[in-house]
Amino acid sequence: MTDVRIERWSADDLELLQQLNSDEVRAHTGGPETDEEVLARHERYLRGPGLRSGHMFTIVLPDGTKVGSVGYWDREWRGEQVYELGWAVLPAYQGRGLATAAVRAAIAAAAARGDRRWAHAYPSVDNPPSNAVCRKAGFTLLGETEFEYPPGHLMRSNDWRVDLTA
Repeated sequence: MTDVRIERWSADDLELLQQLNSDEVRAHTGGPETDEEVLARHERYLRGPGLRSGHMFTIVLPDGTKVGSVGYWDREWRGEQVYELGWAVLPAYQGRGLATAAVRAAIAAAAARGDRRWAHAYPSVDNPPSNAVCRKAGFTLLGETEFEYPPGHLMRSNDWRVDLTA
């Protein structure tokens, strides 16, 4: 297993979020956001759990290098309260299993809360790396679905689910 840790999002993480706001990283999530949108996202992450903010973390290597983000947030899905998981890793660090390790850590954090049975992830059907992360992190593929992200834009996604009580 790849050695990473996740740390609560902090004020120092704005630069990381700006680096993650690239064409390459955001190709499957509607493209880069404006500077104002990135700053608003950072502020939501800092506020912590609440409407549209969730529980956000940085992905940190053993040497302290911050290489991405991972988090989970409340979502109602098909009449049930679940967590949705999302992640992003800087291009220079992709393909090393870091996202999978970070997603596993986020699943453990969500499970420790003990307030939801299920967590879902909805990567685009055209995003093989993120779908592989779901498979390797222990999710079960439920099938394809139409998913709204970013708001106002429907995309074809896979619905992956993991049992937080397992």
